[in-house]
Amino acid sequence: MSLDSLKSRIPDYAKDLKLNLGSVIGNSDLPAQQLWGTVLATAIASRSPIVLRELEPEAKANLSPEAYTAAKAAAAVMAMNNVFYRTRHLLSDHEYGNLRAGLRMNVIGNPGVDKVDFEYWSFAVSAINGCGMCLDSHEQVLRKAGVERDVIQEAFKIAAVVQAVAATLDAEAALAE
Repeated sequence: MSLDSLKSRIPDYAKDLKLNLGSVIGNSDLPAQQLWGTVLATAIASRSPIVLRELEPEAKANLSPEAYTAAKAAAAVMAMNNVFYRTRHLLSDHEYGNLRAGLRMNVIGNPGVDKVDFEYWSFAVSAINGCGMCLDSHEQVLRKAGVERDVIQEAFKIAAVVQAVAATLDAEAALAE
């Protein structure tokens, strides 16, 4: 199970996805921890068993145990936060923004890895989950930490490609049943 195995499963009509997967992951200039944490977190966020099973072993092999756990934690906490903050943002009654969230999210303050990497993974998951408030928040933290826009864009390119591959392969699996 690997990136190559995942690419081999992509149908011919989605050749662009195969090429993009090779490009955004296989030819990435991101540091290994940032790249593979993003891959793991977005694979989880894609909710695709196929994509997760194919990418998780390679991610695990390229991450320290702490980074592996932190990437999974980023996907978990953002699954909650993206729903909560997206809903708050979409409600017409802006008074909800003044209410205390009352949700535990301690892992954001102490993720067990470099804070920038955790923010990066959280940003990528937020791209898949479509939470504008979370995207803005994580992007601002990354920019204040000196992360350039082109590096930040790599996170949402990975998220976009992983999500597209997940949708395509899950659709093919459903049609094959």
